[in-house]
Amino acid sequence: MNKSLLITGGAGFIGSNFVHYWLNKYPEDTITVLDALTYAGNLANLESAQSNPNFNFVKGNICDQELVENLLIEKTINTIVHFAAESHVDRSITGPDAFIKTNIIGTYTLLKAAKKIWIDNPKSEGKSPFEHRFHHVSTDEVYGTLNADDPAFTENTAYAPNSPYSASKASSDHLVRAYHHTYGLNVTTSNCSNNYGPFHFPEKLIPLVIINILNNKALPIYGDGKQIRDWLYVEDHAYGIDLVLKKGKAGETYNIGGNNEWANIDIVKTICGMVDQAFKENKELAIQFPKALSAISDNSESLISYVKDRPGHDRRYAIDATKSQKEIGYKPVESFDSGIKKTINWYLNNTQWWLSILDGSYQDWVKQQYKY
Repeated sequence: MNKSLLITGGAGFIGSNFVHYWLNKYPEDTITVLDALTYAGNLANLESAQSNPNFNFVKGNICDQELVENLLIEKTINTIVHFAAESHVDRSITGPDAFIKTNIIGTYTLLKAAKKIWIDNPKSEGKSPFEHRFHHVSTDEVYGTLNADDPAFTENTAYAPNSPYSASKASSDHLVRAYHHTYGLNVTTSNCSNNYGPFHFPEKLIPLVIINILNNKALPIYGDGKQIRDWLYVEDHAYGIDLVLKKGKAGETYNIGGNNEWANIDIVKTICGMVDQAFKENKELAIQFPKALSAISDNSESLISYVKDRPGHDRRYAIDATKSQKEIGYKPVESFDSGIKKTINWYLNNTQWWLSILDGSYQDWVKQQYKY
């Protein structure tokens, strides 16, 4: 049966990459994107999808239950992939209200709409309940933090969120679980590690470092820079969700990781070296990016600047994806070396995308957050 998907937050970083992945792999399926186009939502992320007759974009908020119900009916939606969320720990520290509204109330609203249309009033040619799937995209941050020698997070790790962001995501995870066990909604949840790749909003570590090198600006590193994260190329994340939708069991949670732990400072130094190498190999880059004086002189690491650590900064995240490997056959395709090269090249070749975001207000926000 062909799928008719509702992708919430599909104009954001991970959501838009998932849209492109799905349209390319399953051209007979239809996709409706619902996105409020807040600061991280960007229609430019979906530009190449706009001409596809099986793609439809709706500007709207996941907290609008009537809108969601109408979309489920009008588009005959049988699959929801729920990406929409306020993200970024720093933003949750300075403005937690939006995280409570979107991540908790928004998810609750989607669940209510799905239950009403798919279970309470199914339109399924005599089948009850309607054949459906609600897939919820979460994060490894709900598990808290790890010491250097602790085993990686599994699906059985107790939740211990340490920021308003991760607490709001943990709350939404519990609501999704409850709607399966209480009402029989067919749900799955995936908890992923740090994503990177095309369309990554410039406030995040990897794109911030790349773009700041190209503008010869400081590369702000929190504390000692030895916080460890597991990094996942965004298309591998889309592939993992695909497998969960195909093979995952309703009510189950699946960790999707990159098997790729790096300290933040090592990530930054690796990007510096790769950008410097790119400038060595392609002299045209010096003309294209004349401000990148440190990269032109093969010395991007000189831009590294250590700043005060943020409150409650988790020391280490690490994903154990053994369950996903055994039960649904998940394994990341990209190594970090291949994925980060693709990412750097994408930012070098898509300057208009990130220049349109750096309109002054964002730059002021970054300077305020990182104090440089």
